[in-house]
Amino acid sequence: EIIERLEQGSPAAAIIEASKEAVLTVVGSRGRGGFAGLVLGSVSGSVLAHADSAVMVIRA
Repeated sequence: EIIERLEQGSPAAAIIEASKEAVLTVVGSRGRGGFAGLVLGSVSGSVLAHADSAVMVIRA
């Protein structure tokens, strides 16, 4: 089952909060911003570090 949600506020915080109800959280990454940004974006990196579910990062 795939659930779409529309949230307001910080993207990372909203995705991390939603991950509490998920088995898998999927996020995209454009890979911008500094050395770490070469691999992950700031939102995807934060979600990967703090989510309560498994996280799949898809390169955009």
